[in-house]
Formats: sequence, structure tokens, C-alpha cells
Amino acid sequence: MRLYTFETNGQVRLGAEVPGAGRLIDLNAAEPAMPGDMLGFIQAGPHAQALASSVLQRSTTLQKAATYPLAEVKLLAPIPRPGKILCSGINYRSHLDENPNARLPEEPFFFAKMPSVVIGPGEPILHPRRTKQLDYEIEFAAVIGRRMASAPESDVMGSIFGYTIVHDVSARDVQFKDNQITLGKNFDSFCPIGPCVVTADEIPHPADVRLRTYLNGEIMQEGSTADWLFSLPQLLSFLSHIMALEPGDVVTTGTPAGVGLFRKPPLFLKPGDVVRLEAEGIGVLENPVVAA
Repeated sequence: MRLYTFETNGQVRLGAEVPGAGRLIDLNAAEPAMPGDMLGFIQAGPHAQALASSVLQRSTTLQKAATYPLAEVKLLAPIPRPGKILCSGINYRSHLDENPNARLPEEPFFFAKMPSVVIGPGEPILHPRRTKQLDYEIEFAAVIGRRMASAPESDVMGSIFGYTIVHDVSARDVQFKDNQITLGKNFDSFCPIGPCVVTADEIPHPADVRLRTYLNGEIMQEGSTADWLFSLPQLLSFLSHIMALEPGDVVTTGTPAGVGLFRKPPLFLKPGDVVRLEAEGIGVLENPVVAA
């Protein structure tokens, strides 16, 4: 199931894509018992998914007021305000190899992005005046479906609700000045998420997903989650022994080689650029860059 948060007639709605039809069902209009937003849907667990599956099964009989052409709606970040966004650093061997200052980590490394910096597909990434080194990173991300605390690796996969794309935008000159990773990763708009959340059953092999980043139509990053240093069970189990992961939390899995900082010569984002991220089985997350 492919789930979206979208806006129509000034209202934020929860939607599900009709497979192969290019149409979006307004789940809130089609089923009054449906949770009002994505976070509530995730928290409701199997009951909400069963309701949504029932709606999809009768998609051909729904009134037109409950369906929209997918290309004509305004998509928002699928989870506009996740509880936590935890990002894995140095988790692709190719990214480790391209970074002359990196070393093989002994255990997973994480940093946080703030929920307030999340934006959706098509929304502008703001280029702050404080940076001259604005960089891109595609990240395959897991969305937590059930509370996880001190979870063994064997229990992790059953607690994942689904997957999405996170764009880990970074101000490198801020990030590496005095090791200010939190500030360098958290200017407003530095966390595009989308275009949807794909439920876990639709991506049975998350450790073999192709990823690509395009800048103004030119490919910058191309890799696969098969290049992970730490597997998804390792990442999530490790985190859950430090803090409880809650339904709707987003955990990313790192980025492959090709980021702007380590290209020769370095290549950074500027106003007027368009960044397009593609993840196999999820879709496309595209955002323009504008001056702040």
C-alpha cells in the first residue's frame, strides 16, 4: 500500500494510491472511521490498514468526490511532523571510501533532524546565507510501526510500518566547523520527505533497493542499500537499546557515494537548482532550491 498526505480545497487529507490507476483515494472521505492523519493511521496499527485495504478493494465504486488524479493533487510530507528523525551516518561502504577523513565505524553512528525542518515534495529547499556548501544526500528510511525498546535484531523487521525517502540536506561548512553537525543538518527546510510511505509488505527486500540522486537532470549518486555497513536490524536494534522508538518515528540508513562535498571538484547546491531523488519501489522526491 502506498500512502500519502495531500492537500485539497485547503484541507489536509490522508490518501492511498489505487494500484496502476494513477489515482489517489481520499481515505478520510471514503471511510469515516479512518484516522485523520498519517501518524494516527500508523498508531492505529492493523485495524487502520484493514480499513484502507477495504477502501481500495471498492475503489471502482467510490464517488468521484473521494478520488483524485495523483498528478493533480498537492502532496505534502507523508508524516509532516514525525516524533523523531534519526539519521545514520557513514553506513555505505562507497560513502566511507569517498570520505578521506572517515574511518570504519565500530558501531552505528546517528544524528537527529528536527521535525520542524520537514518539508514535502515540490517545496523549496531554502539556501541559507550562512552556507556556501549546501549539499544533497539521498537516504532510504524506515518508518516505525510499533514501539521498540531494547529490541533484539530478530524482532526488528516486524516493527517496521513502511519505508520512504529522506533528503538529508546539509550545510557542510557549518557542519564541520567546530563539529556542529546538529546545526549543519537542521536549517529550516533541510529535511524533505516523500513522496509517500510504502508499507513494509510492498518492499520485502529493503537490503536491495536502488537509489539515485539527480541534480538538474545529471546523475550524482547511484547506489544500492546492498552496500550498507550495518543492516537495518542492526541499526534499529542498536537505537532501541538507547531510546524507545515510537510509531511514526523515521530512521534513515545512510547515503551512497557521490555527495557534493567529495566530488572533484566539489559541487554544491545553489538557488535555481532542482534535486530529484529516486528510490526503487517508493518513487520520486523532487525539490527546487531557492535563496532564503
